[in-house]
Amino acid sequence: MADGAMRTEVQFTPEGNPRAFRDALGRFATGVTLVTCATPMGPMGFLANSFAAVSLDPALVLWSPAKASSRFAHFATAQHYAIHVLDAAHSEWLPRFGRGGAGFDGLSHEISAEGVPLITGALAQFDCVQHATHDGGDHLIVVGRVLRAAYRAGEPLVFSQGAYGRFASGI
Repeated sequence: MADGAMRTEVQFTPEGNPRAFRDALGRFATGVTLVTCATPMGPMGFLANSFAAVSLDPALVLWSPAKASSRFAHFATAQHYAIHVLDAAHSEWLPRFGRGGAGFDGLSHEISAEGVPLITGALAQFDCVQHATHDGGDHLIVVGRVLRAAYRAGEPLVFSQGAYGRFASGI
C-alpha cells in the first residue's frame, strides 16, 4: 500500500450485502429537494436527495424517483415539474411530504404558468419541462430542461448516513 493510503474498513459486493452498499452510499452527503407537480388529485410533492446538475447549455438537471413509491407514476409522466432545494428551516416539512403525510393540505403555495405547485422560501427553485427519462434499476432517471430558476441565500437541509442536518461552513 502506498505511503499514507488508507483502506476502507468494510469491503463487500453490492449484490452480496445490499445493506452495506446502502450504508456506503449514505456516506455521500446530499442536499434535500422537494419535487412538485400537478395531478388530477391536486398538487403533489416528492422528497428526493437524488438531484444533480447535468448541463449548463442547454440547462439540464436530473432527479431519480423510486419506482416503488406510490407517487411514482405521477412524477414519471409529469411533463412539467419544479425542483425546490430545501432550507434547513424546512425540516418540519419532511413528515408532511413523506409516506402518508399531509402533503400540500393546509400549505400555502403558488401555481406556475405551467400549472405546477411552487413552495415559497426554497433556497433554489428549478421550473422544468421533462427532457428525457432513463431506466435506472429501481429508480427512474428524469432529466429536465430548466425553464426558469431562482435562488436565495440560506442554510441548506442536508441528508447523510440516514439523518437530516445542517451544513456548517468553514473547514
